[in-house]
Amino acid sequence: MARQITRDFRGQRVHLVGVLKGACIFLSDLIREISLETSIDFIAVSSYGKRREASGQVRVLKDLDSSIAGLNVILVEDILDTGLTLNYLLRILRQRKPKTMRVAALLDKPARRRRPVSADYVGFTIPDEFVVGYGLDYAERYRNLKDVCVLTRNHRHVH
Repeated sequence: MARQITRDFRGQRVHLVGVLKGACIFLSDLIREISLETSIDFIAVSSYGKRREASGQVRVLKDLDSSIAGLNVILVEDILDTGLTLNYLLRILRQRKPKTMRVAALLDKPARRRRPVSADYVGFTIPDEFVVGYGLDYAERYRNLKDVCVLTRNHRHVH
C-alpha cells in the first residue's frame, strides 16, 4: 500500500489523517513505509459507542489541528464497514479544500455497507465478522493484540 501511495504521489508531500483511535497502529506502520515527504494529523469521531452495532450517528470528538487546504490528504481508517463514518468524514474534509482526497483502509468489510463508499487503498477485504486487534477494539478492549482476530459472539474468545 505504501509503495502504491509513493508511486501515486511521486515527488509530492502527502498529509495522512488518522481516524482515532483504531487507525493509530496501522497509520504508524504505513507512514514508515512511504518514501515521500509526509505529515500527519488526527481526527476522532464517535459512531459505535460501547456496542457492536453502528448507531448511524457520527460526531467529531477531536478535530484536526491544522488546515488541510491545498494538501494531498490521505484519510487513514482501520476498517471500512457501513460507510456511515467515512461518508461523513469525506463530506466535512472535502469542504476544507484539500488538493486531493484519498482513503486508505487496512480492512474493508463490504457486506456491511449501508452507504456507497470505497477506499482508494485497501489492505484486506474481510467477511462479515467482528474483528479486533492491531488497533481495532470492542468496548476499548483488545486493541493491543498483534494480529487482527475475530471476536466470537460471547465476547470471551478471540481467535
